[in-house]
This record gives sequence, C-alpha cells and structure tokens, in this order.
Amino acid sequence: MEFLRKSSNYRRFGRSIAFIAAAVAWSPSSVLSSEEIDYTVLSIEELMDIQVTSVSKKAQSLSDSAAAVFVITNKDLQRSGVTTIADALRMVPGLNVATIDSNKWAVTSRGFNGRFADKLLVLIDGRQVYTPTFSGVYWEVQDVMLDDVNRIEVIRGPGATLWGANAVNGVINIITKSAAQTQGGLVNVGGGNQERAFAEVRYGLALSDTSHVRLYGKYVDRAEYEFLDGADAGDDWHMMRSGFRLDAKRSGQDTITLHGDFYTGEFQQTLTLPMVTSPYLQIVDDAGDVSGGNLTAFWQRTLSADSSFSLQGYYDYTRRHEAFAKESRDSFDLDFHHRFAVGSRHDIVWGLGYHFTRDDFTLNDFSLNIDPDSRSDDLFSAFLQDEIMLVPGRLWLTLGAKFKHNNYSGYEVQPSVRLLWISYPDYTLWTAVSRAVRTPSRADADMLVVTTVIPPSVPANIFPVAITLNGNQDFDSEEVVTYEFGYRFFPVPSLSFDLVTYYNDYDDLRGIELDAVSMGNLPVYLEQPGQFANNVSGHAYGAELAAAWQVTEQNKLHLAYTYHYSEITDGSPRHQISLRSESNITANLDFDMWLRYVDAITVFAVDYDVDEYATLDARLAWRPTSGVELSLVGQNLFNSHQLQYVNESFTLPTEVSRSVYGKVSLTF
Repeated sequence: MEFLRKSSNYRRFGRSIAFIAAAVAWSPSSVLSSEEIDYTVLSIEELMDIQVTSVSKKAQSLSDSAAAVFVITNKDLQRSGVTTIADALRMVPGLNVATIDSNKWAVTSRGFNGRFADKLLVLIDGRQVYTPTFSGVYWEVQDVMLDDVNRIEVIRGPGATLWGANAVNGVINIITKSAAQTQGGLVNVGGGNQERAFAEVRYGLALSDTSHVRLYGKYVDRAEYEFLDGADAGDDWHMMRSGFRLDAKRSGQDTITLHGDFYTGEFQQTLTLPMVTSPYLQIVDDAGDVSGGNLTAFWQRTLSADSSFSLQGYYDYTRRHEAFAKESRDSFDLDFHHRFAVGSRHDIVWGLGYHFTRDDFTLNDFSLNIDPDSRSDDLFSAFLQDEIMLVPGRLWLTLGAKFKHNNYSGYEVQPSVRLLWISYPDYTLWTAVSRAVRTPSRADADMLVVTTVIPPSVPANIFPVAITLNGNQDFDSEEVVTYEFGYRFFPVPSLSFDLVTYYNDYDDLRGIELDAVSMGNLPVYLEQPGQFANNVSGHAYGAELAAAWQVTEQNKLHLAYTYHYSEITDGSPRHQISLRSESNITANLDFDMWLRYVDAITVFAVDYDVDEYATLDARLAWRPTSGVELSLVGQNLFNSHQLQYVNESFTLPTEVSRSVYGKVSLTF
C-alpha cells in the first residue's frame, strides 16, 4: 500500500509529535470564534455580524472590520456544489481563480495570477500552506474535507501587519470546525464524468464533557480534460487523505486543540520539456507523486474578558516527485500572540514568530537546476498593533507594524494604518494605508529554468539557442503600498452592500535582465541567460462589490463584481461577475444556480490570450428522510470545453470540461 511504502516519512512525522505535544503540555489552545453558529438559519443582517478572526487576530464582527474581508460559510460550500477549495474561492470579489488543467489551478488576489502566483498567503487553521520554493500554493494537495470547514475568511489587500511574509495582495484563512461540532457519523459517496469517484467518511465522539475528537478519511479520483485539438490531456489524478482533531477545555480558561493530516496521491500530466538536440522539445507523459503530513498544536488561555494569549506550533512535511525534479521539504513553525486592553480606549495585540524550513532537491532534467540542491532557511518575526477608540462606539484608529528577518533580504518593516467609522445601524466606512513585501523565494535566488530552445536557422544562428531564467542571490523583496477605502451599507435587514476600492503602488517587482550570450556545454549550443532583477514598478487599481439579498424566506441572491486594472500585464481579467441563487423549493428540496462571467486575459508569462467566457453551475438536492441527502450537480454547463488559463511553463493549454456528478450523504 502507498502509506506503507512511505512509512519512513510517517516515522519522521511521528517523531515530531512528541516535540509539539510538549509545547502544548505546559501551554493550554484556542477554539476559534463563531464555531457554534448554524449558518444555514442566519438572515442577511445576522450574517454580517459573523465573528471573524483573520483581520486583527481577535474575534470581531464582519461588518465592523476595517478591511476588505469576505466570509465563505459552510452553507456556501454545500449549496455551491464545489468539490475543491480553489473552486470555492470563485465566490469572492477581488479573487481570480482559473483552472489550468484537471489537477492545477491559478489563484490570486488583485492581480499577478498564475500557477506560481506568489503574493497570496494561504493558511489552514493558522498553518501556512504556501511553499517557499516559489512563494505560492500547490492547490491540488490542499484537498481538505469540505464538510469539516467552518468558514473561509478572505482578506483582499495587505495583511502584513499580523501575518507577515506573502500577505501582499491577500490572506486566505481556512478555519475548520471544532471536534464538538462534528459528533456522530458522516458518509459521502458519489461520482460522475469528471469526478469519477469520491468517498468521505468522518466520525466524531465525546471523550468527556469537555473533550471531543474526530477522525476522517477521504478519497477522490478525477478524470482528465482535453487539449485544444480535442485530444486527451492525460491529466487525471487521485488523492487519499486522512486525519484527526482533538479539542479539550480545561478549568474554563484553557482550550487545547491538536490536529493532523496525512495525504498521498498521484497526478498525470503531459510535460513539454526543452532539449538542445533535435527536435528541441520532448513530450513526456509523467506520473507525478505527492505525499505529506502535518501536526498542529494550538493553545489559548483566557485571562479576562479583554485579555488572552495563545501559542501555536506545527510541523509540516511534503514530498513531490515529477519528471524534471524531486523535492522534499520539512518545516517547523512556532507562533505566540497576546491581546490585552489598556484603559477603555486601547486594545493591543502583539506577537512573536519563528519559521524554519529545509528542502532537498534531486534534478532529473536539463530544463531545471537549483544550486545548492539543499538549503535551510529561517524567519524571525514580531508584530504590534493598537486599536484606539477615538469616539466611543463610533470611530477607531488602528496602528500596527510587522518586523521580520529572513535569510534572503534581511530585515523588513511592514506598517499599517486603518480608520473605521460606524454609523449604526445603516453604514460603515473604513480606510487604510499599508505597506507589504513579498520576501524572495528559493526560485528567485537559486533556480535556473530553461524556458525554451530555439532551433538553429541559417543564417541567423547555426547553433540552437537555450533561453534561460536564472536566480539572483541579490534579489530583494518586492513591495507594495496599498490605499483602500470601504463602504458597507444596509438599507433594509434583507439587503447588504459591501464596496471596496483600492490603489496599489508596486516597486521592486521581479523582472528580467538579459546577460551576454555564452556557449553551452556539449552538445554545442548557445545560451541566452536572463537573470531575475527588481526592475519593474507600476500601479493597479480597482473596485470590488459584494451584495446579498434575501428576496423571500425561501430565496436568496449573492452578487460579487470585480473591476481590476493594472498597467503591468498580470494575467488577471478586468471584469468578473458572480451571481449565486439559493432556492428552497420545499423544506426537503433545494435548487441552486451559480452564473459567472470572466473577462479576457493575457497570460503574461507565455504571452497567450484567453477569451472571455461565461459559465453556469446548478445543484439539485433532496432530503427524502432525516440524515439522508441526494444531490445532482452540473458544472461549466454553458460550454462543453472552455480554456481558462495557460500554465507558465512545461504544460500545454488544456480546456475545462463540462461535468455532472451525483452524491449521496448520510449522517448518523
């Protein structure tokens, strides 16, 4: 079995349990706010009062947050019919989500999209899931069980004051349910033409009145898409995942959470790898292999109504084997933060953090090199934020800064100023100015990629020419200063509007400086190198609108609109529209529809145009008896095949297929 074959990885994972568990033994963990809320019965007005934690690392009302924050609830996940986190993020204004092929996504906030998008910080229960290899996310391995997700908090714009590295254009915090919320059993099974087969099993039980645990397992098998010429893309894949969560409360002050996940899977892909001999491009049918696991311990102690502190530690390991490279990575993270009040006007949050990561690469192909092939890096950070009440119950000023040191660019300071004005009960105004940086990644500093080989032609050149991109040890952090203005309006309890405008001023972005042409090794070829450099600057601006309308007691509409303009080609559409409808036809029958429009884009890395498109998803769900739900979901219904994005390197353009799947859910 695959798990037994990787037993050495799990033994390494097991040895880390003792260390993190020890950190919790003397420290007590936190149950995130709003876990006990049943989102399925809330009105529009009540939904805007959901408690969120990602903006200020404390519980506060969504409508009272001085940031562009959007919450995807568990109900949204269920009613949309999505099967992955990446697809769920299409609901959020300001986010751009594009499917590259059956097992790859491009996800970004406010521009700079791509498979290797590097300006978005993603966390699962506070654990960072982006890879320091390129400062981005492998979305295919973030295949959490959606029924266990409590909510997804999405901040568009800088989140650097509290979160630090990579929180340049946004923060996505995926928060799972407590074990107490998932008592009893759950079984989901189903399949279709693209979701060929899936099965999920979860069981939760009480160990005592204050301690609960859950166990889960998940398997998915997804079919391949097609190339532009109609041929099979060879990108089918499967993934198996299991995990647990334990929550315990002690003495009314302390809450401890311990949870872990383990996964293994295989994905097929058709690679196009350059070579310096004829035909100068090889087509490789690759079976990629991924595996990994994590263990997180989180403790919080409540000292008083306005004072608490918490400690979190986690260990994470990943293994990724593809035709051109094998990568393994081990990471450890420790984070402490403390909140307290000073008088009646100051609410202060401060914290310290440490992150360590070590990688090991084995290169298998001429097209990719990294030197050194193994490296250890660490990051130290501290933050301080003071929320000052200027006018009781009306006006707040928030001042904060993040300080950090990393091995690539040294010391960084990321300040933020936010102002919030609330006029109950009708509207909220807020504005913010923030500076954020993206610290260099392993690829920026140490990697060489052969992007293409130009065949010889007479008389222009008698040798093939390899075009390369080279890392730069002196590459510095990319930075942005963001100006934001937000307005939330509630004309009636059944209707809400949330409008955000922003202006981003970028500096020291990654560009290319060409070096002199040189002669390569045998076989004889020329090399045209380009080195990464901080030589691009520019600005972007836009507007984001989220609206919700409870039309009747049985019908609800959700609208999201995004306008984004950038003077830098960034692989993102200018206009996006999302319109979701939820209809309860009867008490036991639901019918939901999701219409989306995405404007045309230019994929900057490959200079490829993708046409505008519109698509429709639909879901019909019937509950014939208590504990049983039967659902039928259709996705991408307007077009049999649709190109949404083109990968920056190594794979051919692939079209997303129309799909239908059925699902049976049992709870007991």
